[in-house]
Amino acid sequence: MPDLSTNYLGMKLRTPLVASASPLSSTIDGIRALEDAGTSAIVLYSLFEEQLRLEGAELDYRLSAGTESFAEAVTYFPDSPHLKFGPEEYLKHIQAAKAAVDIPILGSLNGTTVGGWTHFAQDIEQAGADGIECNIYRIACDSSVSSAQVEQDYIDVVKAVKSAVKIPVAVKLSPFFTNMARMAEQFDRAGADGLTLFNRFYQPDLNLETLEIAPNVLLSTAQAMRLPLTWIGILFGRVKASLAATSGIHGAKDVLKLIMVGADVTEMCSTLMRNGVGHLRIVEADLRHWMEENEYDSVQQMKGSMSQLRGPDPSAFERAQYMRAVRSMDYVQMTGKQAWKLMAD
Repeated sequence: MPDLSTNYLGMKLRTPLVASASPLSSTIDGIRALEDAGTSAIVLYSLFEEQLRLEGAELDYRLSAGTESFAEAVTYFPDSPHLKFGPEEYLKHIQAAKAAVDIPILGSLNGTTVGGWTHFAQDIEQAGADGIECNIYRIACDSSVSSAQVEQDYIDVVKAVKSAVKIPVAVKLSPFFTNMARMAEQFDRAGADGLTLFNRFYQPDLNLETLEIAPNVLLSTAQAMRLPLTWIGILFGRVKASLAATSGIHGAKDVLKLIMVGADVTEMCSTLMRNGVGHLRIVEADLRHWMEENEYDSVQQMKGSMSQLRGPDPSAFERAQYMRAVRSMDYVQMTGKQAWKLMAD
């Protein structure tokens, strides 16, 4: 039977199948179900920096309200049923999850500034998390801020979190950098233990009935897998950090492709939301079956075998392959028009 074990963030995992941050991990029953279905680790649902700010503002308001009247105004201590300590509940959830399952539990922080991360990263470590995934979500729309400063802000976040905790820190990245390879190397030097490629930026929609900008969260399709496949294939062997693939991973073939280009783990979300957590069992069974049929003894044996560093055609990840793909298309000139039409097979 093939050995599916893999190493990620310094941890040996039973398989490369990891449950990424999603509502599926918002309850202990959900976490148990993920473990029972075969996930080798779980990244908890994200805690947003805005939640930390709101908690601080709300608590400060309720603790200070009325205290200018009497120095001993203990009756003003917060007792509102609407005062919800989201971050505190998150820490309790980590503790409960660690007590409920045997697989690694990673906390997930989603923020934009250095100050919004470091203190709570320490709290997450103290709560018992095995690691932290920092989802650095920033849409740079201020034209007065240079691209160099945006990039430096990312690096500063990673350095700050790494200096605050001893547990492994993975960075969930956007693909929208001028030079992704250079950024990956800088994160590596900053001490990141892992790179998770890639997060998907929130893209709002417009409600034509109410003329309001409306939230619109779409589950990924298989096509989204191509971007992490490209960059993991390029980065494998060039950075020390572990490489995690996420987005567009729906079945065993997706997992196999990503391992072959160099992924240590594949984080799954959309397919589990669509098909239920039991889909993990199908993916694992299909993975084993393919490896047996193709005579692979282990995940380690195939890891990186089709990366740019080790693959038979290094140019396949770069512009040369793009040129070959375009030229291979069958074009004919349309009668009476200066245009090209791609003919279907």
